[in-house]
Amino acid sequence: MTNTPREITRRQMLRRVGLTALVAGPAAGLLSSCATSGGPEAAPTTAASTAAAVSASNPFGVKADAPLEVVIFKGGYSDEYATQSHEPLYKKAFPSATIKHQGIQTIGQTLTPRFASGDVPDVVNNSGTDALDGGALIGAGQLLDLTPLFEAPSVDDPAKKVKDIIVPGTIESGLGGDPAKPYTLNYVYTAYGLWYDSALFEKEGWTPPKTFEEFKTFAEAAKAKDIVPFAYAGKNASYYAYWMILISAAKIGGNEILLNIDNLVDGAWNNDAIKQSAAAWAEIGKYMDKSYEGLIHTEVQTQQNQGKIALYPSGSWLEAEQAKDTPAEFKYAVAPTPSVTAADKMPYEAVRAAAAEGFVVPSKAKNAQGGLEYLRQMLSKQGAKDFTERTKSLTVVIGATEGLTLSPGLQSVADMQTAAGQNVVTFSTFEGWYKELETELRKQTNALMFGRISAEEFATKMQAAADKTKNDSSITKQTRNV
Repeated sequence: MTNTPREITRRQMLRRVGLTALVAGPAAGLLSSCATSGGPEAAPTTAASTAAAVSASNPFGVKADAPLEVVIFKGGYSDEYATQSHEPLYKKAFPSATIKHQGIQTIGQTLTPRFASGDVPDVVNNSGTDALDGGALIGAGQLLDLTPLFEAPSVDDPAKKVKDIIVPGTIESGLGGDPAKPYTLNYVYTAYGLWYDSALFEKEGWTPPKTFEEFKTFAEAAKAKDIVPFAYAGKNASYYAYWMILISAAKIGGNEILLNIDNLVDGAWNNDAIKQSAAAWAEIGKYMDKSYEGLIHTEVQTQQNQGKIALYPSGSWLEAEQAKDTPAEFKYAVAPTPSVTAADKMPYEAVRAAAAEGFVVPSKAKNAQGGLEYLRQMLSKQGAKDFTERTKSLTVVIGATEGLTLSPGLQSVADMQTAAGQNVVTFSTFEGWYKELETELRKQTNALMFGRISAEEFATKMQAAADKTKNDSSITKQTRNV
């Protein structure tokens, strides 16, 4: 199914995980048992040390007093949802357990040495700009297969398995390896689009553009009001912009465009849909000041809150992330990306809505059973409801918003998803599978959007990067079918 190399040197794998510099140090024994196996481990090596009796309320056999270590990416959602909701739920189930919590932004920088030494946390929210290379970790046998989680009885109704109380596509979004298994729980059901202040738009008599011709007309109107029509942060969030490019490409040519990119299909980046989308967005990029390439996301988002920017590309975490800096009169709303051509395969209403924000359990965790249980508690209705209340973001748990009053932004997301119906742009998995390819895409997106390369050059450079990834035998290749 894939081009997974069956013989891979230890040094090559270390390079993929980002641990080459540590080879000669205390971690010299890392992966000695699995780096040449060609496949990931299926179970934690420390199972016996933490095992207890299995029951309906303790399906993984968590030892009641086993310590649990949780590392959370402290980004747009902060980490209070963990400390004030999910961790208390775990403590309620296991009162004798102590929980060590760490909320950080540098996930990769902080945890890479720990994976090298074998001293890993029990649960990791692997997210943010500095995320761990998930594909490399899977290939190195460093992540636990989460199949037991999805097959376990749910917290709220033991008659239903966890897999039956989450939205379709959640498990598939976390697949990896060969054969493909779920190594990541993507917890947040996220919608992506163009965010704006509905109060400002109502005041000016504007409506979000539905085509790129309308986009350019709108851009001129916003510019006349001394408002930047569209902007993103080039310094650390160029992926916000490449999401829009990929969404538009899928609208033009269908979801097959994105599947081919994920699967490193020859010529995938040179498809006309990619070029047409890149050209359309490059035209919008001309309305941005060059200074935005040097700003971080919160700086650009604050400018939007100040009425200086009209449209901003992001996901449905934005409203919560900016809560402390958003004026009372500012009302978040979101719109789909405009149609590029009259012949687009997907309508304007189509949106990218997918499970995101990944959580993993390291295979060598001291309390891997506790890690699985922590994720199960997250997937309870109480855990999901608390998350939505604190972050203004939906989870993958079905029915968890019952009885909640949604914020303006979240209500807008719900309305957009209703309008989209079955017209959903699929997720992209290369972002987690091939870290170097994703890094190159950030670079070339900035070059495109800030006018240094053409759409044709963008496609050519990205195809070259994809070919390099495909031809690198040290990189574990992965394949998706859905």
